[in-house]
Amino acid sequence: TTDYLLKDEIELEEFTDEDIDAVKKVTLKEAGEFIKWRRSASVRIAIATFICIVSVIPLIILGAVSEYPQYGLSEDLAGAVGMITLISFVAVAVAVFVNCGLKNAPYDFLDDKKPFELEYGVRGLVEEHKKSYRRTYNKSNVAGAFLCVISPLSLLTGAFTGDDIISVITLAVTMLIAGIGVMFFIIAGVRWASFQKLLREGNFEPEKKKRSSFKETVGTIYWLSVTAIFLAWTLFAESWRYSCLLWPMAAIVFIIVMLIADQFTDKNE
Repeated sequence: TTDYLLKDEIELEEFTDEDIDAVKKVTLKEAGEFIKWRRSASVRIAIATFICIVSVIPLIILGAVSEYPQYGLSEDLAGAVGMITLISFVAVAVAVFVNCGLKNAPYDFLDDKKPFELEYGVRGLVEEHKKSYRRTYNKSNVAGAFLCVISPLSLLTGAFTGDDIISVITLAVTMLIAGIGVMFFIIAGVRWASFQKLLREGNFEPEKKKRSSFKETVGTIYWLSVTAIFLAWTLFAESWRYSCLLWPMAAIVFIIVMLIADQFTDKNE
């Protein structure tokens, strides 16, 4: 109406050519290169995570062996060698994580709040890749869940023997099996997320990005805190045998922390 058009307080938003050009256009080549890179990155990230999980194994085994004088290994030497090995493993893993982060920098716009658009034909290509990978994705998740669930069986078997060395070895086997299970989850998850990012589906829908970012921040703070507690417990309390139990306990608590983060986000929304 005329009254509406004459109201001074109403400001119509004007879109310029500069605003239109600011929207990132994802080409067919870029989408293909991103999918290919994330396929490679998924394996690297999974291996680096596995290294972090098993990095504590030499420490707990050497700590157990040092308690038997016949092996001629002092507790101080066992702790020193174990910690050097642990830090070396973690350093390699961190280097892999940092390298993957740097190589992923050209595609950071997919995680930003700024909008982007897929050029003609790109959505069809990504959906086809996603459809062909769905069966592998489901199988990988089933395999990962199976390995993680059965991993404690080795530890329980060792507990019945009453031998400390065997118990520690079975604990190491449990961590190895669980680590392999986690690798299945990561490889499948990273590749699946690459399709969802391009299609803006699942956790990468615009309205869900805020929740995902908050959970990532909480997760980062949580695991940094767990690592600090582990190092303090191991170095100052000199409890080589028991500090390793922090990791499986932390994994269980992490699930609860993520559920609380979900509830907190829902409440704020």
